[in-house]
Amino acid sequence: MIAFGPVPSRRLGRSLGINNIPHKACTYSCAYCQVGRTIHKEIDRHFFYQPDELFRDVSDKAGKARRKNEPIDYLSFVPDGEPTLDINLGLEIDLLRSLGKKIAVITNASLLWRKDVRMELMKADWVSVKVDSVMKKSWYMVNRPQMTLQLESILNGILEFARAYKGILATETMLVRNINDTVAGIEAVSDFLALLQPDISYLAVPSRPPAEKRVHPPGEEVVNRAYQQLSSKLTRVEFLIGYEGTAFASTGNAAEDLLGITAVHPMRRDAVEDLLKRASAEWAVVDDLIVREELVETEHEGNTFYLRKFIKGR
Repeated sequence: MIAFGPVPSRRLGRSLGINNIPHKACTYSCAYCQVGRTIHKEIDRHFFYQPDELFRDVSDKAGKARRKNEPIDYLSFVPDGEPTLDINLGLEIDLLRSLGKKIAVITNASLLWRKDVRMELMKADWVSVKVDSVMKKSWYMVNRPQMTLQLESILNGILEFARAYKGILATETMLVRNINDTVAGIEAVSDFLALLQPDISYLAVPSRPPAEKRVHPPGEEVVNRAYQQLSSKLTRVEFLIGYEGTAFASTGNAAEDLLGITAVHPMRRDAVEDLLKRASAEWAVVDDLIVREELVETEHEGNTFYLRKFIKGR
């Protein structure tokens, strides 16, 4: 099956997924990958599916969704591997344009040192690039790249792409405990992202079973600190932690609104107090969420922040 969905997406609204890569054909074998290890890492682009076959499958799924009155906001290349390994990616984007939907590509950015890859991604309306680390040691430990890949070339390729790209540019950084979550490591990432100035930067933590058992998410206090570091240099930073909830809507229910907002970004105590006041609710709502291990209180530079707990019971 090449096309799947549409499914709800925090990043893309209602997304019709496109799996243009067979299982685990990838340039990386990320330690946190939820679909397991990459047995054979590769960097050579080649043919996987006939472009016409991919177009027919996506068109068929889109037609079924339309007949059921299911909206589609994006056609999204989000396979179980690295989408830019597909040598027909640019042609496939051209074919899909006839469906009248915006097109997104979520890439680990490892092939952006290639001009042909950058040119093909220029055709997409929304592109997300992975930047887990800009330090060689932690990059090797977290992303475990194919042996000939060079971090400096990848970072230069991302910069070159960002300078020319006219669509919506997102970045994604996955934090892994004791590997790429240090103050210095995150500061280096934030400095690099400041050069890109993406439309939005996502911070994520492993929230599903990873490829390696040694992988664990950082504590909420570390994630909050990382959020503050990135926010000091970037226009828009959000969490991407797998909680859909009510992150983009006010329900009129103080508890639900708190969980929805703090799943996207931390809330300072004064902001929480203001939300409770507008909802005619008491602080006991916050205390109850903390007791139920759905909300966490943490400190940063003299301020108290509240975050949705990433993994309940940890």
